[in-house]
Parts: sequence; C-alpha cells; structure tokens
Amino acid sequence: MDLRGKVIAITRPEERCEEAIKLIKEAGGTPFIAPTLQIQTPKTKTLIRLCENLKKFDWIIFTSPAAIKSLKKHCKKIKLKPGSKIAVIGPKTREALKELRLEAHVMPSDYTAEGLVKALSAYDMQNKNVAIPRTLAARNILPESLRKMGANVHIAEAYKSTRPKDDRIQKLIEKILKEEIDAITFTSPLTVENLIKAAKDKKEDIIKKLSNSRIIVAAIGPITAKKLEEYGITAITPKNYTIKDMLTRLFHELSGD
Repeated sequence: MDLRGKVIAITRPEERCEEAIKLIKEAGGTPFIAPTLQIQTPKTKTLIRLCENLKKFDWIIFTSPAAIKSLKKHCKKIKLKPGSKIAVIGPKTREALKELRLEAHVMPSDYTAEGLVKALSAYDMQNKNVAIPRTLAARNILPESLRKMGANVHIAEAYKSTRPKDDRIQKLIEKILKEEIDAITFTSPLTVENLIKAAKDKKEDIIKKLSNSRIIVAAIGPITAKKLEEYGITAITPKNYTIKDMLTRLFHELSGD
C-alpha cells in the first residue's frame, strides 16, 4: 500500500499519537499532528477519596488509559479488595493496566460503553460497590446502567479533557479549507466538537468541506461517527474500534483498494 503524497490529520491528544504516526509513515503517508483535545490529570477530591477507599470496591471500571495514568500518579498505594474485579473498555486500556501491575477480568468485544454494559450484565451487580475513575464529560450510559443493575456507583474525576492552547488547530482549519489534507481522523466526540468550536465564524465552511470535499473523514467507532453525523459529516468506521483498524480502513479508501 503506497500512500506517498497523502496527508492524514490526527486530532487525538498528542501523547496518544505515536501509534498513528508510525502506521501512517509505514504506509508512506505524511501525518499532520493537530490535537483538538488535551488530557489533564489533576488531583481531584473524588479521585483521592477513591484512592483511599480502593479496598472497599468490588469492581473498578476503566474506560480510558488516562484514568489509569491518573491513578498511578495520585494514589500512594494501589491495593484492591480480595476477590475484586476489573473491567476495561478495550485493549489499549487493558495494556495500560500493566503500569499498575493489574489484569483485567472483563473486556467487551465491542469497545464502547454499551459493550461494557452488555459484558457486565452477565455478572451479579446487586449491592456491589463499583468505582469508575473517568472524565466527568463522559456519557452517563455506563453508571446509569450499573445503577439499574443494583450497583452502588462511585464516579471519580480522574482526568479532564480541554482544548489545546497552541495554534495547531488553526493550522488544521486552514488546511481543511484549502484542501491541503487528504484525510482526517477522529477518535472521540470531543475531538470533533473541539474542532468545530475552534473554527468559530468558519464553522459552516469547515462542516461543508468535511461533508462535500475530497477529504476522507475517519471515525474510530460509532459514537464518534454519530457526533460527526450531527453536523452532516459522513465518516468511515472500522469493524473493530481501534486506531490500527481505523487507519487500515482509511488506507484502503485512500489507495482506492
């Protein structure tokens, strides 16, 4: 597969771009790094409370590697209740658990909150104490579903998603308007929202370019694709919701295979 001359924009947080950069370069393409999302891991009260009470939880659910990074940063000791279980949303989060020397007991085949709910429904959650360290901006389907199963859910703010202060978003906006990129990738609804918000008075022009121009839009999964659809933008999505699968699908589109 030869992608020489093809420029692919990456909008995910910079610290998570390494795999995408490598895959794009290996395929002969040129990555354009323009994060529309920045991850911060502040020391919040709810997270410290979670750290202090880890032994009280029957389940800990991780929906992002960022939450694991935050626990490692802020928890002095990570000791779980004997017999407690860990659930993760996907392989990247499962891999990040190694930093805590822990292993996941549950990972859904569908790497979404809905997939987690389905996987966890096989377990008795009645009166179980469940901890979910995450961003407060996340959708509520997971905690709400667990509460309906009878679980006592504790949400801890483990990280925040903000818009980067640098000018790379504006450079990306210019490149989209001039059609100087061949494709753009989105890995969460917030990467979409932040780009649209950053465009300000050029918002409609950006939406038009991503809807009707030659630029191919790729989304990592259905939740991100749905957010794009709200703006009338159609995205290609992979069968498996991973960076590698998304880019492989995108490479085939770009090369005309």
